Amino acid sequence: MSIKKHVKMGLSALALSVSFHAMAAEDPIKVGILHSLSGTMAISETALKDTMLMLIEKQNAEGGVLGRKLQPVVVDPASNWPLFAERARELLEREKVDVIFGNWTSVSRKAVLPVVEELNGLLFYPVQYEGEESSENVFYTGAAPNQQAIPAVDYLKNDLGVERWVLAGTDYVYPRTTNRILETYLKDQGVADADIMINYTPFGHSDWQSIVSDIKSFGSAGKKTAVVSTINGDANVPFYRELGNQGVSASDIPVVAFSVGEQELSGIDTAPLVGHLAAWNYFMSVDNDANYDFIDAWVEFSGDEKAVTNDPMEAHYIGFNMYIEAVKKAGTTDVDAIKDAIIGVAVPNLTGGIATMMPNHHITKPVLIGEIQDNGQFSVVWETPSTVAGDAWSDFLPGSKDLISDWRAPLRCGNFNVVTGKCGGSSDVATN
Repeated sequence: MSIKKHVKMGLSALALSVSFHAMAAEDPIKVGILHSLSGTMAISETALKDTMLMLIEKQNAEGGVLGRKLQPVVVDPASNWPLFAERARELLEREKVDVIFGNWTSVSRKAVLPVVEELNGLLFYPVQYEGEESSENVFYTGAAPNQQAIPAVDYLKNDLGVERWVLAGTDYVYPRTTNRILETYLKDQGVADADIMINYTPFGHSDWQSIVSDIKSFGSAGKKTAVVSTINGDANVPFYRELGNQGVSASDIPVVAFSVGEQELSGIDTAPLVGHLAAWNYFMSVDNDANYDFIDAWVEFSGDEKAVTNDPMEAHYIGFNMYIEAVKKAGTTDVDAIKDAIIGVAVPNLTGGIATMMPNHHITKPVLIGEIQDNGQFSVVWETPSTVAGDAWSDFLPGSKDLISDWRAPLRCGNFNVVTGKCGGSSDVATN
């Protein structure tokens, strides 16, 4: 073979190689969106799907990242918890997504957790949850209990003088674990068993007459009483309606909710609910230029002048921007590279502060208490002076108080016991 032919073949191979790498660089970054668009949780999750589509559209308009556009891949797990696991597997194995943003309920997250760990996927989870978990493959951008539940109880006790407690929740992992933490915390504060009432109802529960009657009776003992609500999904609509029907006002028995935001209130008459509370890390009413820009973008994207924003939407905003910054930092979408690059990444939140990804895969967040107004918005009545770092493991549960999570080398452990000096070997050891 002649030297000339060798050179030609070499140049052809080089051209093919350059062409292949150019094509690879132009391949889209596939973003899985795993939210219920039907069933009992659609009232809350549909807006999160649309939030992701808006964020992806905006990023693409700015040129994407690393010279690549982002491509959303939307699936509907339909408020069916086992189906969440199937859809996550579909996203990772068939669709080959680079990252997943999704879930609302903890039971759906726990269904997805073994799938993303097995297939080494990335999940950004945007909703407040019970803690007691830290996975190398999950980034928790919603509130841990120390960023919502504990501060809310402190506010009720210290500022409103509450002495009797109704812990009312939907019957699944998040309310049960959160209430276990709160019950322990309240008893540590000297609250008697007789001053704590706990009630659980199934998803989609609609007949609240007897339960609200029991709450009224419990609150008639001469001590200031409050309801701490971990009721999720569309069950909130008849719950609040029944509070109004039975004349349970905020001045008598205030309700502080952990899963009711602007989106849920948009479906009900809020006039009878004025003065009831919610604890979140963001409210649409926050006076901040970045927030106003986000609201304007959301109204334009949705085509609805009355469209509302809420806390989990902000969590997706934060998580998405953290992912983009981690991709830039790592120079790749490789999962293991992103895991290392994202720790310490800091991006603006929508309340005027900065959110930072901590080594335990939780972020820093302010805590806000909002009071329901007759226009369906919240007026902020209390907030922490600075952001609070999320705890993966509760200081108030015996099995958790000695555990920390740190996914940096050399520890790389989700539940390291500081007393024994050993890693538990599992990202989730809570008994839920």
